[in-house]
Amino acid sequence: MRIERIDIHVTDLKTRLQRQRSTGAYDTGAPGALLGKPVLVKVFAEGVIGYGQIRPLAPHHSMPDTYATMISMIKEVCGPRLIGQSIFDVEGIHALFDSLAPANFMARAAVDAALYDAIGKATKQPVYNLIGGLNQKRIPLEWSISMASDPKKMVADAERALHEFGIKVLCIKSGHPDGWQQDAKHFRAIREAVGDDVAIGMDPNTGWTVADTLQALRALQEHRVDYLEQPVKRHDLAGMAAIKRASTGVPLMADEACLSIQDAHAIVAADAADVLCIKLYKHGGITPARKIAAIAEAASLQINCGGLAVLSQLEAAAGAHFYASRPAGHVMPAGEFIFGLGVIGPDPLVPQTDFVVKDGHVAPPSGPGLGITVDEAALDSLTLLKESVQ
Repeated sequence: MRIERIDIHVTDLKTRLQRQRSTGAYDTGAPGALLGKPVLVKVFAEGVIGYGQIRPLAPHHSMPDTYATMISMIKEVCGPRLIGQSIFDVEGIHALFDSLAPANFMARAAVDAALYDAIGKATKQPVYNLIGGLNQKRIPLEWSISMASDPKKMVADAERALHEFGIKVLCIKSGHPDGWQQDAKHFRAIREAVGDDVAIGMDPNTGWTVADTLQALRALQEHRVDYLEQPVKRHDLAGMAAIKRASTGVPLMADEACLSIQDAHAIVAADAADVLCIKLYKHGGITPARKIAAIAEAASLQINCGGLAVLSQLEAAAGAHFYASRPAGHVMPAGEFIFGLGVIGPDPLVPQTDFVVKDGHVAPPSGPGLGITVDEAALDSLTLLKESVQ
C-alpha cells in the first residue's frame, strides 16, 4: 500500500495544562496561537488513513522542534520523498529521516505514529500486535506533580491523583530555585499525606548538581525515594554515573540524557543509569523507541514510558501500545501519559472514547491501528494551519 498524500494540521486544543519545573513553566500556549500547539499528521494510503499527533515542546524543553519546523521537515524535506513509498517500509522511512532530518525527532514521531496506525488498519490489528503483542493488558499510570512554593498545593495535587483517579505512582517536579532543601520539604509533606503505599519519585529536570543530589537523597533516606529522574545536566554522564554509584539503591533514570539511540548506548557504556526514560516524541516514535528498549534490555536496565507533554488521545494511545508490548518486568514505574486521558478535560478531537483511567490504570485501545477515532468535523473546526504533500 503506497502513500498517496500527507496532510499536516496544527490544532487548537481547548484544554490547558501548566506544570512548573526547574527549567520554567510548561503550558499549552494561548488559545488561537500556533506556538506550543500539537501537530496532527494524516497519512493516506489506498483507502486507509493513519493518524499521528505530537505536541512540539520548544521553547519549553531542550529540543529544537516547533510546529513550524515539524511542518517544514514533513512538507518540504521528507514528505515529498515519502509519496509512493509503502506504509510498511517503516525502517526505510526512518533511514530517510536519519539522512535528511536527524535531529527533528518530533516530526518523524508524528509520521511514525501515523504509519503504524495505517498499518494496523490495513492489517486489522492493534498496534501492540505489530510490535510484540499484548504483554500488559492494564498499564499503571504515573502522575506528575507541579512544583510550587506552597507545599499545600503540591499535597493537594498528589491527593487528587490518589483519590480521584486511583494513581499509586507520583513524580514530584524538583530543582526548586531555593535549593534541594525545599524539594526535600515538599517530598516529606507529600509522603506524609499519601503514605507508604504510594510510589514517589523526584524529577529535578537537570536542576541539581551531583552534590545537591547526594545531599537530598541522604536527607530523604528515611522517607523512601522510589526513583530519581535526571537530576543533573543532559551531557553530564560522569555526574550521573557518580550518583548511581552512591545513590544507596534509589533507581536512577536518564531522561534528558537519552534522546537518541546513540545516547542510550553512551549511557550504558558510562554505567550512568538504572532506567532509560522512553518518550515517543523525543526519540522519533515507536520504531526508535523499540531499539532503545532493546539496548536497555541487553544491558539489564529497565525502561520508563512517559511523558508529561502528552495531552491528546492519539499521543497517549501510541504510548500505551508501546508500553503494553513490553514485558511487565522490563518497565518501571508506570506510564506518564495520563494527561492525554481526559484528566484535564476531554480531547476535543476524540469526543467518543473508552480509553480512560480506571483505578489508576488504563487498557490500550484494542481496535485496529491506534484504536482512536478522530472527529473530522472537530479537526476541521480546530485546525489553525493546514498543509498537504501529494
